[in-house]
Amino acid sequence: MTRPDTNRAPDTTRPDTPRAPHITRPDETPAYMAPAEATPAHTTLAHTTPADPTPAGTIRVLIADDEPMIRAGVRAVLATDPGIEVVAEAADGHEAVELVRAHRPHVAVLDVRMPRTNGIEAAAEIRRTLPATGVVMLTTFGEDDYILRALGCGAAGFLIKSGEPEELVAGVRAVADGAAYLSPKVAARVVAHLASTGAGALAGRRAAARERVAGLTPREREVLSHLGGGLSNGQIARRLHLVEGTVKAHVSSVLARLGVDNRAAAAVVAHEAGILPPPPAEQR
Repeated sequence: MTRPDTNRAPDTTRPDTPRAPHITRPDETPAYMAPAEATPAHTTLAHTTPADPTPAGTIRVLIADDEPMIRAGVRAVLATDPGIEVVAEAADGHEAVELVRAHRPHVAVLDVRMPRTNGIEAAAEIRRTLPATGVVMLTTFGEDDYILRALGCGAAGFLIKSGEPEELVAGVRAVADGAAYLSPKVAARVVAHLASTGAGALAGRRAAARERVAGLTPREREVLSHLGGGLSNGQIARRLHLVEGTVKAHVSSVLARLGVDNRAAAAVVAHEAGILPPPPAEQR
């Protein structure tokens, strides 16, 4: 009987413990390109570790409303777009700010009137501490004062709750791309409200806006009209057959010449002045 050789070197060709298989995730093409003039949330997130990662190119959204039924409705509408994912819901403005800090969404959709901290205060805090997250405000008729205050705190999107569902998706996508989005109903209400708050008659507001716009070059007026339509830099570039970097320069110049801080405020001036973009060729 042959005894085993106990002096033989151990077999090192096999590992002592099995290794987990390496899974390589395929590269994914982003669903949209960010404009150059702002630092969009979806690029900033590359340097953070979100609580629940999503596929590249997906727009991450937080919803804040104190009414569960409204939150469910907003979530259902956004779910119709496969490029948008709701990552968190909040029942008040304070919770919204905390969840934005935790989840780092690209866009926060905030109701104006909420307990503890209202939507305006929450928007101001989000824009102050987490500027990579764009803010879309949900409003109802009769809240014009809130809309004007939201303009001042940097909110970029304004939607009427009774508006078309497509406006919600379009607004979220526009703000994620760094653009402003004013529901046509909201823009009309803002202009009408400004005319009735002692700032002068509507004719006076329009005259003042046209005087401000008169200082723009023809190309800058074109760009402003498209800002009034809620288009992003990329969309404006395609519409005007320009390089996106050129559009960025025009947008910066328009904001400086009009003396406004953001695209949403510039869009209001465009509506006051009656400067609206022509419809795309396919819609004419």
